[in-house]
Amino acid sequence: MLAGIDTHKDTLMAAVADEAGRLVAEREAPNTEAGFAGLVELFEAHQVSRVGIEGSGNFGRAVAIHLLLVWTPDRAVQVVEVPPTMTSRERRSRQGQGKTDPVDALAIARITAREASLPPVRLTVGSAADLRALLDYREDLVVERTATVNRVHAELGGLRPGYQAQIPTLTSRVRVRAALALLIDDESVRAGLTRRRLERVLAIDAEVADLTKQITGLVAESGTTLTQMYGLGPLVAARLIAEVVDVRRYPNRDAFASANGTAPLPASSGRTVRHRFNPGGNRQLNRALFTVALTQIRGNTEGRAYYQRKRAAGKTHREALRCLKRRLSDLVFAAMRRDATASETSSAVDAGDAKGTRLTA
Repeated sequence: MLAGIDTHKDTLMAAVADEAGRLVAEREAPNTEAGFAGLVELFEAHQVSRVGIEGSGNFGRAVAIHLLLVWTPDRAVQVVEVPPTMTSRERRSRQGQGKTDPVDALAIARITAREASLPPVRLTVGSAADLRALLDYREDLVVERTATVNRVHAELGGLRPGYQAQIPTLTSRVRVRAALALLIDDESVRAGLTRRRLERVLAIDAEVADLTKQITGLVAESGTTLTQMYGLGPLVAARLIAEVVDVRRYPNRDAFASANGTAPLPASSGRTVRHRFNPGGNRQLNRALFTVALTQIRGNTEGRAYYQRKRAAGKTHREALRCLKRRLSDLVFAAMRRDATASETSSAVDAGDAKGTRLTA
């Protein structure tokens, strides 16, 4: 039997279906620990072997953690992620049903039964969860800083016409303080508000610097070798670690490329054989690889040589950049696999040493 879970903030809707996609049982449960236990009872009663969850990174995160850490460790049960777009297509393919939680849960169960290549649920816990939280908070601050600086530029244009000749940008603390100095004797309301905004920019810069230091420390503690790659600094490495979590979820480099959106989609027809841009996959991973690719083509690197070969072969800038991203995806996958293997070996050695110590004690 297969099961699907449609997740919401307050409730979870589960449906159990057979291999042919026919509904066997369904249950609505609260999105709490008690609700999770009720769903486990339902799955055990029907001997469910595979569970699909829509939204395992959002409202379904808690139930996904419960299933993976509490229920499945001693059972041969898979827990996979079902993309919302697939659920929507499945629901539309069966006209006359409308959209309800039971309909969505059954659609998720049918997809779980039919699609063998669904990715395992990404369980973001431990250091990966910490890195993601820190990175997301840092990005929020960067967005706030950009909006605040834009407003300051607009105000300074009226308060101090021509200021841009002295202070063209507000990208550093020195220039922010110089902007504050321009308004030091101005007691108007607008000048006062602009000073507050500039002081907020300084506070954001200090907090961003502290977060960057904390993230860099966590990346160093992880023992990753990703930062040895040209153009891949601690912040990009942190994003890769936070999004991938466990690279062993991907059986090969092609599956990893498909998951991060660097694998092009076939778009051939008749005698025309071509591939097109892949808008799917994890866009955070894709963005990280894009950053590395841009950095590499600006320096004297193998990545730049590869990019230039693609350009010489007739590809456009964007096409050549996508090819480079695909190649970088393979390199990142190989590095993370090596790191995972090294970590497993180190853990096994530590366990052996501990056992030997107990035996000789």
